[in-house]
Amino acid sequence: MALTVTWLNSAYLRGRCCRQKVLHPLLGPLLSDSMSKLYSSYRRPGSQPEKKRSWQNTDFSFKKGIDVLKTQLSMLKKETEDYLIGPGGHPLNQYLLEQTRVLWEFRSQEDLKKWVISSDVEIGGKSEVYLKLGRNNQAALLYGTLNTEVPRDGETKYSGYCSMRAKPPVGSFARKKYYDWSHFNSLYLRVRGDGRPWMVNIYTDPYFSHQKDDLYNYFMFTRGGPYWEEIKIPFSKFFLSSRGRVQDDQHPIWLDKTLGFTIGDKVDGPFQLEIDFIGLLNDRAHTEEFAYETYEKNPPV
Repeated sequence: MALTVTWLNSAYLRGRCCRQKVLHPLLGPLLSDSMSKLYSSYRRPGSQPEKKRSWQNTDFSFKKGIDVLKTQLSMLKKETEDYLIGPGGHPLNQYLLEQTRVLWEFRSQEDLKKWVISSDVEIGGKSEVYLKLGRNNQAALLYGTLNTEVPRDGETKYSGYCSMRAKPPVGSFARKKYYDWSHFNSLYLRVRGDGRPWMVNIYTDPYFSHQKDDLYNYFMFTRGGPYWEEIKIPFSKFFLSSRGRVQDDQHPIWLDKTLGFTIGDKVDGPFQLEIDFIGLLNDRAHTEEFAYETYEKNPPV
């Protein structure tokens, strides 16, 4: 009997969580800070309790809810039309012959809003990082100051990093979407650095427990100077740092979550990296599938 009650309670909680995920994009703007008031029970010492009931303070905004619903439905309509046309909204013949694709280019503030920046300030560090448009609004300029001073909290042992990370794509009704890079074999960048090494990161989505926190890395060494450089990074060059293995057919890199750049070369001082665009390349001449040496365990004698 106790086992049955436990199972029913868990099923109820799972159903409640699912409903909350579905309704959250619609009801979020509808309540407009009402939930925070509803669950807030803090009262300053000596102040009189409120005479109104908590539900009477709820401010429903149906106009915002209708606007959000219209926006989500229009996004769903666009996604359906693209799906009927072909992969990624392109006809099948165009998709099969596609050799290049621009993922991100930086020409306006809207392009910068697709990325987020972070640093060791989150763990008590002192590094600084900023992101803005470059000269003539033709590139993204990531700059700041790296500081490797370790916070005096008695727990942190290393510090000194700054990063820039793309926001994961989101579909209609807050559905998680995925990048489809299966038709390409290389990442293509046009950057201008200051001579410092950067780490290009690809964060994979954890479909299974053994893939959780998988992070593919590639160390990009910029040459510095006033000239731009175009960098081609085959997917086979990315190293999976969290597992000690590299990209291969058993662990596809194209089903990724997002892309990012990190600097953490343990050198205090200013840094900067300009990024013109980030794209994909299907290099037909590149046939390498595995970029590193492999060793067979217990080879037969």
